[in-house]
Amino acid sequence: MDFNVRKLAADAGIFFSRAVQFTEERLGQAEKTELDAHFENLLSRADCTKNWTEKIYRQTEVVLQPNPGARIEEFLYEKLDRKVPPRPTNGEILGQFMLEAAKEFGPGTPYGSTLIKVGDCQRRLGGAEREFLQTSSISFLTPLRNFLEGDWRTISKERRLLENRRLDLDACKARLKKAKTAEAKAAAEHEMRVAQTEFDRQAEVTRLLLEGISSTHVNHLRCLCEFVEVQAMYYSQCHNYMQELQRELGRSPHSLEVNSHPAGSPTDPSTFLPLNSPSLLETDALQIEEVQPPASGTRKAKVLYDYDAGDSSELSLRADELITVYTVPGMDSDWLIGERGNQKGKVPVTYLELLS
Repeated sequence: MDFNVRKLAADAGIFFSRAVQFTEERLGQAEKTELDAHFENLLSRADCTKNWTEKIYRQTEVVLQPNPGARIEEFLYEKLDRKVPPRPTNGEILGQFMLEAAKEFGPGTPYGSTLIKVGDCQRRLGGAEREFLQTSSISFLTPLRNFLEGDWRTISKERRLLENRRLDLDACKARLKKAKTAEAKAAAEHEMRVAQTEFDRQAEVTRLLLEGISSTHVNHLRCLCEFVEVQAMYYSQCHNYMQELQRELGRSPHSLEVNSHPAGSPTDPSTFLPLNSPSLLETDALQIEEVQPPASGTRKAKVLYDYDAGDSSELSLRADELITVYTVPGMDSDWLIGERGNQKGKVPVTYLELLS
């Protein structure tokens, strides 16, 4: 091994002398060359940009991939310069489980056929999520990481060089003050001029890099807007998939055969369908204002939960109020006709406690 003792000794001497300088500066026993206010503002702005970019980058990673184990795996693959193996999303896994369950239960059964519809929708949602993650990583995460690992490292390196040049300049100024003879003063003045030149040159290089932070902000702004567009497109796509699934379930006769719901968790039948889409629950032929209560069969009912009418044919309800209810021929079993004073409309059975 080529071991340079002289270089090692010189480096150790420089390190020791600079440690002494830092100590004396902190104690106010040595002069320190100060940077101008504009330069200090550039340094502060750069540090602020670095700190917040780092926080936004880390939290965006958490949002896009909540699983810390998966993030560590991706980090290791990246450091090993290997491609991350494709990993199905949770939605795709859930969809696959539902489709496999449908095969076991029988695709012709009500439960099995519904599992097929929902499972297919979950797989499409998972595929949309995977595409969103990939696009967001390219359009937003990658530029932020490039700044932290590229531009910021360059800025940090030049700032360290500038600090070393400042320490050299201050050391030359101290030697000039301590010089007694004319020869020593001349040599110290020459060293100080050289150190001042190197310091000024390095300060200019660092200043140009720091002024480039403005361009970094512009680039990050563009990437942020792209991230928002991608996110909006993803949520819109998911919304369309869910609306399509709701319409499919609304057309399925099996969706009307389930009349029981868990206690304490009421289910509004209209939540299975968009309010502006036709369904079997919207009996267009039934004109509410023309419905007359039967001679017998009306009952009192206590409202269990608040309910907001979905359209003009329904009656809004408030918890704990008492209303009169009855049914009419051809009406779906999940609904009753409710009356409150001169108001009349359809009400969901699951929101009521029928009284004897």
